[in-house]
Amino acid sequence: MRLAELSARSGVSTATIKYYLREGLLHPGRRITATQAEYDEEHLRRLRLVRALIQVGRIPVNSAREVLAALQDQDLDRNKRLGTAVWALPHGPAPDEGDPATEAARHTADALLDRLGWSYGATPGPSGEPASPAYGMLVTAITALSRLGYPCAVEDLEPYGRAMERIAVTDLDLVERYETPDEQVEAAVALTVLYEPVLLSLRRLAEAEESRRRLGGK
Repeated sequence: MRLAELSARSGVSTATIKYYLREGLLHPGRRITATQAEYDEEHLRRLRLVRALIQVGRIPVNSAREVLAALQDQDLDRNKRLGTAVWALPHGPAPDEGDPATEAARHTADALLDRLGWSYGATPGPSGEPASPAYGMLVTAITALSRLGYPCAVEDLEPYGRAMERIAVTDLDLVERYETPDEQVEAAVALTVLYEPVLLSLRRLAEAEESRRRLGGK
């Protein structure tokens, strides 16, 4: 297909596609004249992945390039490839190491993960991989809860972790509906970003239902 058709089928403007080509996020098409190239279904799949990373996931171009490099690294298993993509997503603020409450919050987070039996992401990996940014988000959240005097002991947080375990199974079931590594990474990024508002809205609706059940009213 020509550039215009690639743009129409992908929903990405021709100017943006040219930018992705210049940045090495999309491999060049097959040159047919001095000024024109031809693109195929592989370009379309990769373009959808790049769009998921940058436009949906709000991942910076440099980070997107690292994700794409990880995707092409045959030495990495599927878990590493998916993890690289999801870890590249924007996260909340890192823990304030100058805050005395941070250390206590980290102990709570570690005890919670131990209770849940989760061993991945809390500490640097054996090959020097950094701890998951999601772990830092958890520590920051517990710090804020503690400072404001709201319940945040392991016993308070464990039910949320158990609920997330069930959601994680559903998430991975959705990702595995897609066949190719590119499609799975695209789905992991897009579903992580797009389903978070779904989770938030369903939580609030469920709270309203439970409040009505417990407290009465119409």
